[in-house]
Amino acid sequence: MTKKQRAALAVSTLKKEYPEGICSLTSRSPLQLLIATRLSAQCTDTRVNLVTPALFARFPDLDAFCGATQEEVEGYIHSCGLYKTKARDILAMCRMLKSDFGGVVPDSIEKLTRLPGVGRKTANLIIGDIYHKPAVVTDTHCIRICGRLGISEGKDPRKVEMQLRAVLPPEESNDFCHRLVLHGRAVCTARNPKCEKCCMKDFCKSANLAK
Repeated sequence: MTKKQRAALAVSTLKKEYPEGICSLTSRSPLQLLIATRLSAQCTDTRVNLVTPALFARFPDLDAFCGATQEEVEGYIHSCGLYKTKARDILAMCRMLKSDFGGVVPDSIEKLTRLPGVGRKTANLIIGDIYHKPAVVTDTHCIRICGRLGISEGKDPRKVEMQLRAVLPPEESNDFCHRLVLHGRAVCTARNPKCEKCCMKDFCKSANLAK
């Protein structure tokens, strides 16, 4: 079985298992999703979703964030961890959005990664969820599960992204990555994966090696 064939099986199987391939972060605008994704670094989506309602109520739009102080933002996001760095990046990205992009969240990875604190993972999420372009979000779940399946190799996010772009159907890749997050939390955990319960056990390289 080729990697492309294995990837196609993974896509179709996870689509049946998790019909709603949607982002776990709650947001109402491209800016909110951008900020929520920055907050999610080394923090659970659940925690971010608890923090953002008050944050976005206090700062409802780009101008509000641009006029904020770092200390005030820190107070709202303290429980997300790395709050000083995240607050600094959020304010810097908002000010760059206003000064360089006319207040509009860009629609390309190249432009998005110019923003402070925005890497390829965040950029892919934005272009996939907001602009509906082919995207591959190589978070820890994606890297771990695709490595176990045998459709990618290594742990470098950019290298894994390029490997997956070569084997995944472009129109399916974004939702596939969202489903990997759900599967990684419920079944294919970092420690002690529940292979016996996995919907992909029949074609997963790691599961079959363990038999």
